[in-house]
Amino acid sequence: MEEKKLFLLDAYALIYRAYYAFIRSPRINSKGVNTSAVFGFVNTLEEVLKKENPTHIAVCFDPAGPTFRHEMFESYKAQREETPEVIRASVPVIKEIIKAYNIPTIEVPGFEADDVIGTLAKKAELAGYTTYMMTPDKDYGQLVDEHTFMFRPKTMSAGFDILGIEEVKAKFGIERVSQVIDMLGLMGDTSDNIPGCPGVGEKTAQKLIAEFGSIENLLENTDKLKGALKTKVEGHVQQILDSKFLATIKTDVPVEFDENALTREPINADQLTQIFEKLEFRQLAERILKVAPKPVKKEPIQGSLFAEFSTDEPVVPKYSTLTSLKELKKQYKTVDNQAKMDNLIHTLESSNLYAIDNETTGLDPSTSELVGI
Repeated sequence: MEEKKLFLLDAYALIYRAYYAFIRSPRINSKGVNTSAVFGFVNTLEEVLKKENPTHIAVCFDPAGPTFRHEMFESYKAQREETPEVIRASVPVIKEIIKAYNIPTIEVPGFEADDVIGTLAKKAELAGYTTYMMTPDKDYGQLVDEHTFMFRPKTMSAGFDILGIEEVKAKFGIERVSQVIDMLGLMGDTSDNIPGCPGVGEKTAQKLIAEFGSIENLLENTDKLKGALKTKVEGHVQQILDSKFLATIKTDVPVEFDENALTREPINADQLTQIFEKLEFRQLAERILKVAPKPVKKEPIQGSLFAEFSTDEPVVPKYSTLTSLKELKKQYKTVDNQAKMDNLIHTLESSNLYAIDNETTGLDPSTSELVGI
C-alpha cells in the first residue's frame, strides 16, 4: 500500500523567503516587473513535487484581516514592517499558479496559516498520513511528533532539513517538543512580535526550562531565582504568560480535512504555460512543461538609464565605474571588548563617512539571526 504523504506549505513564509533570496539581484522582466518572489516560490514548489513526490498537498495562506491573536493583543505583529509591494503584487499571481498546478489553497478567517496547518496535521495523523509542514518558521517545532515533521528550507544553501522529534529537541536543547512553546514564551520571537521576558535569550531560556520544565512551574517557583533574573521574571509575569499564549499554535481550527480535495492531481499545462509566458519564465516552461514559450518582445520600461534587464536571470551589471574592494587598502580588526569599542567609537566620530553592515544567517529579516556587525 502506498504511503499517504501529505505536504502542507506555509505560503507567506515561503514567499517572503523567495523574495529576500533575490533581494540583492532581483529578477526583473522586460516589462519592469519584479518576479523574484514568484520565481523563487515556483522553484521551491517544483523541488518538493519532483524530489518528495507527495500523494497529497495543500498551500495555506494567512487570511486578510485580524486573527484571534490580534483581537486579544492589539500589539501582536504591530511592529512588523509593512509588506513589500512586490510581495503584495506577487501573491495573486502565485495563487493563479497554484491553481494551475491543481493544488488547493486553504485559508480560514481569524486564524493564521500555522494554526490551519497544525489542525490539518493532527487530523491527518489520525487518518494514517505522514505529514510534512513546509516552513522556515521555528515555532512549528511544537507540532512535530512520530508522524508529523518539519520540512525546513536550509538557511544558507539549497535543499531542505527534515526535523523530527529528536532534531527539534536537539535544536532547542529541550526534553519535549511541547517545550518549544515555553522557549518562545521566554526568549520571544521578533518575527511574530512575541516579546518574551526582557533580558532572557535562548541560553537562559534553555536553562530555565531545563530546571523548571515549563513557564507555569517557573512562575510558581520564582523564589528559587536570584539577582537580576529573578527581578526580570517576577516583573514580567503577565507578559511571559501572554507570550506563551501567542506562541502556541492552535490545533482545533474549524477546517475540514478532505482527503479527496488534498489528493495531488496533474497540472493544467495550458493554464500554466500562459502564466509562464506572461511572466517570461522561459527556462521554467521548458523544464516543467517541456514546451518552449513564444519569444517575448521587449518593451520600453521606465527606470534607471543604466539598468540591464534579463528575462530569466538576476540583474548583473556588465560594467561599473565604482571602485571595488580589491582596489582598496584595507585592515580588519575584531572589536570584542570595551576598550576596542571605545576606540572604534572615537574613530567613527572623527570620520566624515563610514558604513555599517549586519552579518546574518540569511537574507530573510523575519527568520535570520544576527551573527555580527
